[in-house]
Amino acid sequence: MIQRSIPIQFQHRIAFTHGAFDAKNHSLRDIVADACALDGTSKVLVLLDSGVAETNPDLAERISRYFTAHADTLTLVADPIILPGGESCKNNWSLVEKIWQAIEFFKICRHSYVIAIGGGAFLDLAGFGAATAHRGIRLIRMPTTTLSQGDGGVGVKNGVNYFGKKNWVGTFSVPFAIVNDLEFLASLPPRACRDGIIEAIKVSLIRDRNFYDYLLANGAALGRLETRPLEMTIRRSAENHVEHIATSGDPFEYGSARPLDFGHWAAHKLEQISHFQVSHGEAVAVGMAVDLLYSVHIGLLDRATAEEILGLIETVGFSLWSSELDREERGRPVILAGLEEFREHLGGRLTITLIPAIGEKLEVHEMDESAILAAIHELRERAAKASSLLPNR
Repeated sequence: MIQRSIPIQFQHRIAFTHGAFDAKNHSLRDIVADACALDGTSKVLVLLDSGVAETNPDLAERISRYFTAHADTLTLVADPIILPGGESCKNNWSLVEKIWQAIEFFKICRHSYVIAIGGGAFLDLAGFGAATAHRGIRLIRMPTTTLSQGDGGVGVKNGVNYFGKKNWVGTFSVPFAIVNDLEFLASLPPRACRDGIIEAIKVSLIRDRNFYDYLLANGAALGRLETRPLEMTIRRSAENHVEHIATSGDPFEYGSARPLDFGHWAAHKLEQISHFQVSHGEAVAVGMAVDLLYSVHIGLLDRATAEEILGLIETVGFSLWSSELDREERGRPVILAGLEEFREHLGGRLTITLIPAIGEKLEVHEMDESAILAAIHELRERAAKASSLLPNR
């Protein structure tokens, strides 16, 4: 046997800015210029989420003007290619082929760049296309939602859905850079804008007590989607996610644990069985509620702390219940299948992250089904009680 270690170091760059495509903003230009040869220029292919294009009708033109202003460094090979976004885009394999076709047609090589502008699902799709063409094209992600700017878009995973399962086909690939243009958040509808807040709460619970205290103090303002606390929340959330990826010792998930997926075993299944009518943020809110109350029922987390967290989740605008939790097949709740699918996705032992205290995490390798069902029953009862208190119309 010949055995050698191959040490590889990645630079994970996340820039925050406002107005990334204003000609005087050099954030994007400088990121590319730093990697260019002396007096060199780089070819760039821009992929644009159709939903972002619709809500920002002048964006494609602004992108073209930006590249014209910085033609000494950047060569835009074509007008931005607009492709469908949203979770459904990850179910359409033909979109991957369209990305490959564009990379081939415009002769984008491994010294060129693909810039993907859009929400988390679109970045997953575009990132997978870029990572698998020529064994990896340099990718610059430009997330446009709170969810992608603070969580998924700053990670190292790409993927599309297959066999009816979320992210079944995908890659681990560190993007060349991530540019978070906070101005995109102003064009989001409230429902989409809210989604990133729940992931911020999640990451605060598993690793950052001070951040949790900030969220608790600013919960009402976040519920109103006020600009400054929202931007602060997204920045701190991104910092925590990147810090975990860089320091956990398992950025490519060779083990069986995914601490950043607290509450996600139920959330992923909830999205699936609702045919993605329940948004990712809404599903994570419910999934976290299930795991928090589960922890109370098994004596891991005290009731007062759980109630405080649940109250914060509701304050920022999320429901703790989805009727999809009641769906059954052969007399068994469908949501329970999420446990095995969660284990199957990584392989190895089932590993679920739970919260024994704010800012701390505990990994368990089995879940008590009766306690899960008790947690779901409690959420059902809470939802029914809240509904009964609403005024009659």
